[in-house]
Amino acid sequence: MKARKTILSASIVAALAFGPGLAMAQDATAPAAGADATELDAVVVTGIRASLEKSLDTKRANVTVSEAITAEDIGKFASTNVAEAMSQIPGVSLDRRFGQGERVSIDGTDPSLNLSFLDNHPVAQAIWLYGEQPNRGFDYTLLAPEILGRLEVIKSSEARLTEGSLGGTVLMHTRQPLDLDPNSIAGSVSWNYSDQGSKGRPSGSVLYSWKNPEETFGVAVSAQHYEEQVDRQGMEVFGYAKVSDFANAQRAGLDPNAEVPNSINAAWFQQHRKRDSAVVNLQFKPSDEWDINLQGLYIKENFDNYNQSLYSFLTWNDNTRAAVDRLGDARNGIVTSGHSVRNTDATGGTVLYDNNVRESEVETKGIDLRTAYKAENWGFKGQIGRSKSENERLAQYFIEPVFNGGFSWDMNRGITFDDPAAARNPANWGPAGGLATGWLGNNGVFSTESEDTYGQIDFNVEFDSAINNLQFGVRRAKHEESFELNIYGPVNRGTLADVGTSGLTDIRGFSNDHGRHIQVGRGNVLDWVKGSPLNFAAPDAAGYLNNTWALEQTNTAAYVQADFATGAWRGNFGLRYVESKTDASGFVYGGAPSLTNLASKWQTKSKKEDFLLPSVNVVYDTGNDLLFRFGAAKVIAWAPYNQMVNNTFLNDTTYNGSGGNAELSPYESTNYNLSVEWYFAEQAVLAASVFYKDIDNYIDSAARVERQYNSIRDTNRALFDATLVGFHGCTSDGYCDYDIQRPRNAGKGKVKGFNVSYQQPFADTGFGLTANYTYADGENNTGDPLPYQSRDSVAISPYYEQGPLSVRLSYNWRSHYLAGGYVAGAAPASVDDYSELGASVGWKFNDNMGVSFDAMNILDEEYVQYSGSKDKLVGKYHSGRRYMATFRFNF
Repeated sequence: MKARKTILSASIVAALAFGPGLAMAQDATAPAAGADATELDAVVVTGIRASLEKSLDTKRANVTVSEAITAEDIGKFASTNVAEAMSQIPGVSLDRRFGQGERVSIDGTDPSLNLSFLDNHPVAQAIWLYGEQPNRGFDYTLLAPEILGRLEVIKSSEARLTEGSLGGTVLMHTRQPLDLDPNSIAGSVSWNYSDQGSKGRPSGSVLYSWKNPEETFGVAVSAQHYEEQVDRQGMEVFGYAKVSDFANAQRAGLDPNAEVPNSINAAWFQQHRKRDSAVVNLQFKPSDEWDINLQGLYIKENFDNYNQSLYSFLTWNDNTRAAVDRLGDARNGIVTSGHSVRNTDATGGTVLYDNNVRESEVETKGIDLRTAYKAENWGFKGQIGRSKSENERLAQYFIEPVFNGGFSWDMNRGITFDDPAAARNPANWGPAGGLATGWLGNNGVFSTESEDTYGQIDFNVEFDSAINNLQFGVRRAKHEESFELNIYGPVNRGTLADVGTSGLTDIRGFSNDHGRHIQVGRGNVLDWVKGSPLNFAAPDAAGYLNNTWALEQTNTAAYVQADFATGAWRGNFGLRYVESKTDASGFVYGGAPSLTNLASKWQTKSKKEDFLLPSVNVVYDTGNDLLFRFGAAKVIAWAPYNQMVNNTFLNDTTYNGSGGNAELSPYESTNYNLSVEWYFAEQAVLAASVFYKDIDNYIDSAARVERQYNSIRDTNRALFDATLVGFHGCTSDGYCDYDIQRPRNAGKGKVKGFNVSYQQPFADTGFGLTANYTYADGENNTGDPLPYQSRDSVAISPYYEQGPLSVRLSYNWRSHYLAGGYVAGAAPASVDDYSELGASVGWKFNDNMGVSFDAMNILDEEYVQYSGSKDKLVGKYHSGRRYMATFRFNF
C-alpha cells in the first residue's frame, strides 16, 4: 500500500488533537464544514455586482481553498464557452491554440491533471481533431455557458472528493427547477462573427422551468445551438537539421552545428464549428427531507475542417538534401534563409502541398440519477449514471501533391519560387514518384469511444459537539476508452489540373509566393478522394495495428471525513482509500505488419494499485471579516489514456511519433495550500494564497530511437526502395529509425507559487474591479519546466454598471509556458507570452429584455510556439478578432 508518514500526517494528527479542544462549546451559528455549504440558491441573479456577491458568498462559506463564479458572472464575460468564462478566476490560465480557450491550467498544473464534474458526475468526451489523442483534461468547448448556474474550482482536496486531480477539481452545477420560478423562460439569440474568417454564424439558447404549486416536482429544460467560424493562419517549422547535413551548401564561416529549418510551412486551418446541446433536469421532492433528481444530457458537435499546408522538406531523402545549394547566415545558432535547386531525381519533388479535409462529429449522451435524504441528525446521498461520447467516423481525406522546382526560403517571409508561373500551374503539381507509379494521398478513418459508468453512496451523521458531522461513503467508477485507425489508399494518381483548383490562397504573415499559392479547395479534395476506387476491405496494416487500442480503468474508493466547528475554527479531516485496476490492450507484433491472426497479436496488460489519501482543511474566522485557511492532502492523477497503453502513432514523412507505456503509475503529490481572505467591505475581498505541490512518480516524455515499419513501403514500394532505403536507417524490409516520444515515471517534481486577488465595487459610482495575479514556479527532478505552467499570470476586469447600462473589460496575460503535445508525434514546444483582451457592453430595456455586444481577442494576438530559444520557431498563428451580438430575454 502506497502510504507513508509525511508532514501531511502530522497535520492531520494536529487537527485531531486541537479540533475538539479549541473551545468548550460549539458555535451554533458556524456553518457545518462537511454540509453542502456551497450549494447556494442557483436563481439567476441580475447585475454584475449581485453575481460577484454570490460568488464571494460561495467562496467564503467553503471550507476548502476555492473560487467560484455564478450564472450572471458567467454570462457577463466576453465568452463563447465555459473555459473563457473561467479566465478571471485566480490561478486559472487558458491555452488558446485555435484562438479560444479549450483547456484550463490550475495553479500551474497541466490541464490533463485536473478533473471536472457536472453535478458531481463525469462527462465523457471523444476527440474531435484527427491525429489528436484522448486527454483526461476537460475540453470546455463541449459545454455551453448557458446551462450552468454555478461553477467552483476546489484547490485544496477533501476526502469526499473524487480522486484524480492534482491541481484542482472543477465542479459545475446546472440550474435546478425547484430553485427557479414556475413557468420561467430565459434565453438568447446571437450572431457570432470572425473578422479573419469573414463569416458570421447564428446561435441561440433557451431555458424553460416549471414546478407545481406545492413545489414538490419541477422540470427544467435548457437547449442551445451554437455556431462559430474558426480560422487560423500562420507559419510552421517541421523540425530542424544541422548545417553539416547539407554537403552542397557548406561555406566558410558557417557553423556546421547551426540548425537549419527542415521546412517552412504556410498553414491555414478553416472550420465551421457547430454545437447543439440539451439538458433536462427533473426534480422530485416529496417531503422536506427527500430530494430526487434525474438528469439527461445530450450534445452533438460538428467539427468538420479543412487544413492546408504548403512546405518543403529539405531532408526528405538524399536527393532533397543534395538540392540545397545555399544557406544564409545564422542568427543565434539558427540559419534564417537558403535556396534549393530542382531535385536531381526527376520523379521527386522539392515542395509538398498537404490538403486535409476532415469530417468529425462527436455525440455525447448522459443520464444521471441522484437522491438525498436528510433526517434530523443523519442523512444519505446516492448517485448513479452513465456518460458516453463517440466519434464513429473521424475521417481525413488527404492529398499531397509535390512540385519539383527551385525556390528560396526565409524564416520571416516563407518560400519564393524561382519560377512563380510554373509553381502556379496546376499541371506541375502531381504524385510523389511520378504519374506512372507515384503516391498522391489516402483516406484515414479514426473511430473513438469514451464511456463512464459510476455509482456512489454517501452517509452522514451529525453530532452536538465540536466534531459536528461524520461523512463516509463508497464509490465505484469504470472508464472505458477505445481507439481505432484505418487508412485506405492510395487514391487515384493525377495532377492538380485533374483534381481541380480554386484560385490562390491569401494567408496572413507572408509577403511572397508562400502566402499566395495555388489553392485546391475542400470540395475538390473530397471529390477526388471519394471518387478513387479505395479498397475498404484492405486497410493499411501498420496504421491499424499501431493505432488500435483499448483501456478499461476501474476505481473503487471508500472514504471517511469528520467535519468540525468550534468557536472561530471549522474544517475537516479525512482519509480516502482507492483501489485502481487498469486493463490496457493493444497489438504487439514482429516483422512486416499483417492483419492475419489478429487475436494472437492482441495483448492485455493488467495493473492493480491502491492508495491511501489523507487530507485536512482548517478555517480560522476572526469574526472581523478576516479568514485564514489551511489545506493539505495526498492526491493522485493518472496520465492521459493513450499514454497508458502499448500504442504507437507514426509520421512516416518526418520519422517521428509517439506512443504509450502500459507500465505507468499515476502521479502522486502532497499538496499544501494556505490562504488569507479579508472581506473589508460589502461585495469586496482582498485575498492571498500560497500553494506547494510535492510530486512523486512524475511522468515525463522522452524521445528514443525505435525501429518501426514505414507504411510508404506498402503503398509504393518502388518509391520506398528508390529514395528511402539507407535514409533514417531504412532497410528494404520497410523498417526505419524513428524518434518516438514515450512517457515514463521519471522521478519527482514540484510546484510552488501564490495568488493575490482583489475585488471591489466603488461605492455607488457604478464602477468596480476584479483583479488577480498568480506566480507559479515548478520543475521536475532534472530541472526541466512543467508543461502548461506560466511563471506569471494576470487577470484584470474593470466594470461599470448603472441603470440599464453595463460595461465590462476582461484582460488576461500569461507568460511563456511549455506546451506538451495534444497531437501525437509533436515534440514539446514553448508558447510565448500571450495576451487576451475582451469587452462586453450591455443594455437592459427592462427587467425582461436586453442586448449586449461582445468583442474577443481585441488585440489580435499572435500565438507563437518555439523550441528552446525564441529564434527556433515552431509555429506562429493568427486567429483574428471575434465579435458576438446578443439579444437576451427572461420572463
